[in-house]
This record gives sequence, C-alpha cells and structure tokens, in this order.
Amino acid sequence: MGNIMPIPIGVEFYKDMISEGYYYVDKTLLIYDILTKKSKVTLFAHPRRFGKTLAQSMLQAYFEKEMLPDGTVIDNSSYFQGKRIMEMGEEYTKHMGQYPVIFMSLKSAKQPRYDMAYKSLVDEIIHEYNRHRYILKGDSITEEYKEKYISILKNKADSIVFAKSVAFLSECLEQYHKQKVIILIDEYDVPLENAYFEGFYDQMVSFIRSLFESALKTNKSLGFTVITGCLRISRESIFTGLNNLKVVSVLDNSYAEYFGFTQEETDKILSFYGIDNRSEEIKRWYNGYLFGSVEVYNPWSVINYIYDLIYQNTNYPKPYWSNTSSNSIIHELIEKADDITKRELEELVAGGTIEKPVYEDITYGDVYKSQDNLWNFLFFTGYLKKTGERWDEQLQGIYLYLAIPNKEISYIYRNTIMEWSTLRIQSQDLSGLTLSLENGDCVTASDIITEQLLDTISFYDYKEDYYHGFLAGLLKNNTKYYVTSNRESGLGRYDLVLKTHRIRTGKAIILELKVTDNINNMENTCIKALEQIEKLHYDSSIIKEGYTDIIKYGVCFYKKECLVMIK
Repeated sequence: MGNIMPIPIGVEFYKDMISEGYYYVDKTLLIYDILTKKSKVTLFAHPRRFGKTLAQSMLQAYFEKEMLPDGTVIDNSSYFQGKRIMEMGEEYTKHMGQYPVIFMSLKSAKQPRYDMAYKSLVDEIIHEYNRHRYILKGDSITEEYKEKYISILKNKADSIVFAKSVAFLSECLEQYHKQKVIILIDEYDVPLENAYFEGFYDQMVSFIRSLFESALKTNKSLGFTVITGCLRISRESIFTGLNNLKVVSVLDNSYAEYFGFTQEETDKILSFYGIDNRSEEIKRWYNGYLFGSVEVYNPWSVINYIYDLIYQNTNYPKPYWSNTSSNSIIHELIEKADDITKRELEELVAGGTIEKPVYEDITYGDVYKSQDNLWNFLFFTGYLKKTGERWDEQLQGIYLYLAIPNKEISYIYRNTIMEWSTLRIQSQDLSGLTLSLENGDCVTASDIITEQLLDTISFYDYKEDYYHGFLAGLLKNNTKYYVTSNRESGLGRYDLVLKTHRIRTGKAIILELKVTDNINNMENTCIKALEQIEKLHYDSSIIKEGYTDIIKYGVCFYKKECLVMIK
C-alpha cells in the first residue's frame, strides 16, 4: 500500500498519537471549553470506546508541568503545534505546561476479589507518587510530609492513608509548584461495575467514596478535576456534598462533539484514505449516536473498519464494538424480559422506537431492580439512542423515545437474542411436539408451536425463513428423529423432514411451511401447503430411501400463531 499515515487502532495516549504520526482527529478544543466553562469538577459520562481516555491523556499533555525525577521540566508544546487549540490565543495557550497533574486510570481494578482490586488501585496511586517523586528533593515540603510520602511510595501505609492519598499528593504538589493541582480520573466506574458483578460492591463503594471525598470535596489544593466513565453514579454518595460537580452525559449538548466522530470529521478521514465510496455503508453501520443534539459515529468501529478496508482484511462491515464491550446487560434484559419487554425488543430490532422514563443517576446496584432501569443503562452506555423526548407534567419527569442507533448495535441485539433463544429451547423438554406429530395430533402440535412463538423474541420479519429456522430449532434436539431441511426431492425442495434412524420399521414426517398475512386464511394456506407436497412429490426421495410410513403436514404461520394440518 506504500507509505500511508497509520491508523490509531488501540492508541489511547495523546503523545503517542502525535509522536508516532497516527491520523488524529483534532479534539483539542476540548481544552478551550474546559477553560471557558471553569467547572471545578466535570464528569463526562459517555459510552466506552468513544475517546474518553485519549481526551484525558490530551488534557494531561497540555496542562502538565511534566518533570523527570531529577526535576528537569519536559516541554510538551511540540505535541500541540498546528492543533486547533493554538488558534485560540494567548488567553488559553498561557495555561500550557503550567500545572501539576495527577492522572489515574481505575480500569486496572477490574479484578475477581476485593483485595486484588484494592491492590490495583493502590498500585495506581503509587505510580503517581513515583512519577512525582522529584518533590522529595530540596525543602519544598517538610520532613514529616516526606516521611508520609515515602511510606505511601513504598506501600507501607494503611488503607485509611491510601483513601486520602490523592488529596495528600495534591497538597504536596501545590507546595512544590506553588500552583493548584489538576486531577484527571479515567474509567472511574469500572471498579464499581466490576465489584457489583463480583460481589464486593459495598467494600469498593466505601473506598472509592473516601478517595473521592478527600480529593474532590475538601481538597484546598485542587484546581479542577475531569472524571470520565459510562454512568453518573450518585446514589452511592460517592459525590455527596460535591456541589461543584458538573455532569455531562449523552443528554447534554455541551462538549458533545469531543466524544465520537462528527459527520464532518468522518467525511474527512474517509476522503484522506480514498474510501469516500464507503460513506453510506459506514453511516448505516456506525453512525446514529446522539449526544445532546449532535449526531456522532462510533470512533472505534470507524477506524477499525477503515483499517481493515485499507489493508484488505475485509470487504464488509463488522460489529467491532461488540468485541470490546460487555453485552451482559442485554443478556440480562432478555433473560428477565416479561411479555411487554419482549414486544418492545421486537419493536426496536424492527427499527421502531419505545418510550421510557429517564433516570440520570442510576447505579449499578439499581440496574437490575426494574426493567426501566435496564433500559436506562442501555441508553447511557450506547446501546440505544434518543430520537425524541417529552415532559410528563403529571409524573414530573422526562420520557425519552429510544431506538437502536445503527446496524452494528442491531447485530448485537439480534445475535444475543438468537443465542438466548437457542439456549432456552435447548433447556426445554419438547418431546411433546415430536410425539404429537408422529401421532397426527394437530391441535397439540399447533398449541406447542404457538406457545413457543409467544414466549420468544422474533425479529419482526415474520418471513418464512424466520419460521423455518425457528421450527427447525424446536425439532432438532429430539432423540428419536434427525431433521433435514431444504433438500431436493421430486420436483422441488421440501422445507423440513424428520426421519427415524431405523428405515424399515421407522417413520418420516414431512412439514411444508407457509406464511399468511391474514389470520382468517390460515386453514386455506395449510391446504395449499399439503397440495404442494403432493404436486411436487416431496416424498419421492424418502420413498426411495425405503421409508413406508410417511406423514405429511401443512404448517401455516401468522405472526405468533401457528396452525398444523395433516393430509
């Protein structure tokens, strides 16, 4: 392919992005907005893989007065030459390289036990202490402070000290630099989500609360803080009393263009790599997320697809995001779905919308307490998008109209539904269905198939191939018959045939499937199916095999109704 600008797959750190010459979608005006809005503590709650870590590392590179252990100052200004922030004037550029910065990512705390998660957080704290150990030289901090600093650095402190260690590091840094401290916390909710699923939620909430309260609420050395995660988590009291907290979620217009690729940015990158002809395809698959009123693309999926196109790894779009984010929440929604939720899922997958109340401060502990909470979680984590909203005067709350953003997310829903349907069918005893078919009991067969249809989640196509796969799935796990489908026989191809392994004393069952758009035509449609079996001699190949006991059925479907008739 010659020399082309490398595509930043998995590049999370801004300085690496620039120094290694990757294609960079310039988001540096985030710095301008943060300085202009002057929020003391800003929480960005956006879906995973939408550029939050890259944004945090960019803020660090811009603001930090970065120093080596010997006290040598590192000049980061070259990383911003030619970037949009440099056009904003001296009022904003004067802040470059002027502040001590504490940067912490909490994603390493995704561990199976609390002691391991706690140790991971401690290691992250120690890493920051080690990065700033230059302050131990000279007399900028007292000997008492130095002793405490070293005890933390060498992991000799207890949990209470570590819970207040970020605030203490802030104080030390302010004394050394004579400047307020910027604190950047990335993926703050990963330890909480993980702890919930692993069973040590209360312990983790208690530690994170103490860490945040001391660092963000009562910290006189704090300049400002930027926190990133997927959800706003307030009911755990992590942010209790923090009246200077500004939460920016997918509902907000402010900062919306800094997370994800806008249409203009996507068009530009496609043009740069000479694949403008893929624009509509990429739009269908990876666009459709609405942050405030700004429509954005999933950046992770876009760059992965561009990479695969350029290096000829694929010629078709793929669900890249499904490989990076846990889809367990969709599994949970489906497994616990009542009849109403099943119909809502069908409506969504069909491209429709549903209406739900919005709860911005949902917690991981609350997620599974109601279906509405599950829907909210799906919305705030990117599995649904807002298409409209209304204010309910009686309930005094906002209701959102929700839809699936694009084909990539639709694929995740469909795939998850199919997995769930397969496992559900496999776990059931459906011997009554095969027994009714071999005994000519059409009423029982019709009832069993209809009950299964009512209990499942369809893709709302209601086409023959859907019913074909569905019925084959119901029949294939029986122990007496093996199922074949779409085989040539006579003058055509039959839909489904069940055959016993024994031929001379065995049995074969032919099922021809039809779909009608009128419930009153079900019986006539079954008759047409039976006539087709005879007209096209679907039994000819079965007779040649040696089967003599052959039963023939016409099966008609109308939405979630099934009628079975025997010849």
